[in-house]
Amino acid sequence: MKKLLLLSMVMLGAYVSYAQNHLTLSIKNKEDKSPLPGATVVIETPGKSAVADSLGRATIENLPDGSYAVAVSFAGFKEEKITITLPQADAAGSEVLLEHDEAGHEDEEEVVVTSTRISRTIANTPTRTEVISGEELEEKGNMKPGDIRMMLNESTGIQTQQTSATSFNSGIRIQGLDGRYTQMLRDGYPLYSGFSGGLSLLQIAPLDLKQVEVIKGSASTLYGGGAIAGLVNLISKTPGAHRELNFLANGTTAGGLDLSGFYSRRYGKAGVTVFASRNSNRAYDPADIGLSAIPKFERYTINPRLFLYGKRTTAHFGVTYITEDRTGGSMDYIKKGNPGFFEKNNTDRVTTQLGIAHKLSENSTLQLKNSYSRFDRLIAIPDYQFDGLQQSSFSELTWNRSGEKADWVIGANVLTEDLKERKQTDFPLRNYSYVTYGLFAQNAWTVSDLLVLETGLRGDYVTHYGFELMPRVSAMFKIAPALTTRIGGGYGYKTPTFFTEEAERMQFRNLLPIDVHRAENERSVGGNWDINYRTSIGAVGISLNHLFFYTKLRRPLVLVTEDDGTAALKNSDGYLDTKGMETNLRFTYGDFKLFVGYTYTDANTHFTGAKEWLPLTARHRLNNVLMYEVEDKWKLGLEAYYYSKQQLSDGTSGKPYWITGFMAEKLWEKFSLFVNFENFTDTRQTRFGSIYTGTIDNPVFRDIYAPLDGFVVNGGIKLKL
Repeated sequence: MKKLLLLSMVMLGAYVSYAQNHLTLSIKNKEDKSPLPGATVVIETPGKSAVADSLGRATIENLPDGSYAVAVSFAGFKEEKITITLPQADAAGSEVLLEHDEAGHEDEEEVVVTSTRISRTIANTPTRTEVISGEELEEKGNMKPGDIRMMLNESTGIQTQQTSATSFNSGIRIQGLDGRYTQMLRDGYPLYSGFSGGLSLLQIAPLDLKQVEVIKGSASTLYGGGAIAGLVNLISKTPGAHRELNFLANGTTAGGLDLSGFYSRRYGKAGVTVFASRNSNRAYDPADIGLSAIPKFERYTINPRLFLYGKRTTAHFGVTYITEDRTGGSMDYIKKGNPGFFEKNNTDRVTTQLGIAHKLSENSTLQLKNSYSRFDRLIAIPDYQFDGLQQSSFSELTWNRSGEKADWVIGANVLTEDLKERKQTDFPLRNYSYVTYGLFAQNAWTVSDLLVLETGLRGDYVTHYGFELMPRVSAMFKIAPALTTRIGGGYGYKTPTFFTEEAERMQFRNLLPIDVHRAENERSVGGNWDINYRTSIGAVGISLNHLFFYTKLRRPLVLVTEDDGTAALKNSDGYLDTKGMETNLRFTYGDFKLFVGYTYTDANTHFTGAKEWLPLTARHRLNNVLMYEVEDKWKLGLEAYYYSKQQLSDGTSGKPYWITGFMAEKLWEKFSLFVNFENFTDTRQTRFGSIYTGTIDNPVFRDIYAPLDGFVVNGGIKLKL
């Protein structure tokens, strides 16, 4: 018995000794060998985990001898999976080096952006750039496959402003400023300005987009006038190593139907992409007031592009054709042809894009860009119509040089814009034509591991309106691997135009042409400062971005009513300014992601010495999105957006409101099914009160500050062949 007891004690002692191993890991950033405090170490079997201390060291105790599969992760870095054998050979532990994650939607700081003209990752770009890409782009596309309004409207600091109560025309506002101060680009080409800007958001389907880049604040130095509030650059997909063939079909309970297809393939030294879509909707009146909240429309788009690849020279050429007929207004007029109020928008848009890049040396490239746009639009309401043709062109030559520490872009461009109005009455024609000549230089300099500096200078000469000089500077400080901050600012300008949100709302009726002898460029100065922080608490990844912004706009064009009832846009003697902040929080835990955003916008006019709240700007806004994703299997999303009350142009205030939504997608290898319950609380401005005064046959519409279409369900199928 004593021998048995002694043997048992020896075996137990041996087992205890066998079980007392410690696994110790030193977790560092591979780039600079700095420690990563907060990194997570997980052993699935036997189900133990640890979090790295301030020195990046993590320890898991009480492990038997043997080999273990260990997963090491840290927010913003690729997960590293290693095998550790215990006992460890080095009592000090093993070193694990993590690389930055290059998956765009998982870590936006490793996405390469081009809107700054210098292709760098966001992690090395002083200009604050927001990117919608990857799965986030696809998820937002599920909610509104026919256009990009929702994709932009659900970002902090951005609001899509509906300018027509019955035809759905919309503009984009960044940080409270009117849509004419945001520059819309396609692959760096300014194709959506002037007369063509009012319907741009409604005519761009997202299926062929690779990513969307947004720069907030003055960016006129980058691409010229018009980017006072910021710019939105839509980046198209290009041919890859493998063929891509995608189809999307989507239907809505509001009578909408979206059909899109995209093909991409590279054939040796050539490649092609082709995008085509048909989008339509029947007239929809959820409030049953006899007026369309969604107009009847039918739109067709075709966009083929050819890519050529040489040893030192590459080129691409594309043509886009969009045609659309859109009719909103009285449901009796649209459905039965009875007399009543109507608003028609018939458009034909043709654009071309040509780009040639020649490699001069290993580090320098000469690039030529050219685009042409022809936009024909007829706007008609009872007893009035505006029929015009806008033609514009853009030509640019740039020299790019990328070095070990500094990157340069030096270039020149010429932009033309011409509008010819077809005469309908004896009212003065609103024709105009001007040419802009620009010279610019841009530099990004990595001063040290802690500081990156970006500077730019542009000089533009605009016929009739003179010369504008626009300096710009941004700096990024890498305080720690998990903490960076950016600060920057610059000057901007906007050439006078009568294509404003106010003018669009009145269909340009009784609006006099701009007096080129008296009108002056609108000028701005602005800046922003943001802070980025990433960390982990246990298995929860946390990222924070906080932005402060300010823009001051001098001599803004304002709508003035003359004694004879006509209206004119004239430079104000005062100014307007917008200031505030944006906060973006992101939490990740396993398959769950939570996004929380808050925007505070204090936008005011200072005309005739009086300070007034800028109309149609919500002071407070909340964005909340919860996503559950099982890779290649399921996507579930729940969202809620809050808008505080807005000042209206008649001096009254709109009501605060919430918009909610739920999205689900089931994925298989070659296809997926999706459904989206948009605005399931049925928030509508028509539930707050009448949207017009007068009679239904001759309505005078109030400002539209809330949705009119209410609760809409859409769903469909996506094929990847």
